[in-house]
Amino acid sequence: MTEQVDFYFDPVCPWAWMTSRWMLEVEEVRDVRVTFKPMSLAALNEGRDLDPDYRRKMDLAWKPIRVVLAAEEHGGQEAVRALYTAIGTRFHNQGRGSADMTAVAEALEEVGLPAELIEAAEDGSRDDRLRELQQSVVELVGDDVGTPVITVAGSSFFGPVMSPAPVGEEAGRVFDGVVAAASYPGFFELKRSRTTGPIFG
Repeated sequence: MTEQVDFYFDPVCPWAWMTSRWMLEVEEVRDVRVTFKPMSLAALNEGRDLDPDYRRKMDLAWKPIRVVLAAEEHGGQEAVRALYTAIGTRFHNQGRGSADMTAVAEALEEVGLPAELIEAAEDGSRDDRLRELQQSVVELVGDDVGTPVITVAGSSFFGPVMSPAPVGEEAGRVFDGVVAAASYPGFFELKRSRTTGPIFG
């Protein structure tokens, strides 16, 4: 039976992008189907005392996730899945950065979504919905983690954070191990210092 995996992401996060590419590899080698679900780093960080540079990034982070939410309203999961890939490729692989809303407009065109969805970037009417979505993620894993968050086989966890993303059967082996560890209710954390940045391939 196909294993359903919920993958919570914010398109501005390069680490979530890396993990999402891993999960797409996992779909190829395991009987798994990933559902991509928006979450919001901007909402998570509201009211927090942040470094000024990071605060500016979080203020701008509302824009692309608003567009993703509008795309979900328009075309459901398939729209989200396609748009996230198109946005992430531009933001991260092409190095254009997550403040580039031209990249988001191009992504909408690439995947055949209405161009006017870009208007959602400047429309705060979905922000309460984003806050609700973010709160649902906090209820799964707590508020001291970010994105990605994964739910599989009744377990939810932050991460994994990896670089580069494993491919092929190695992606499957990593998935098997992560799911096995997360399935133990008393397992909370496994971590080591990052020695490299995101390697997008």
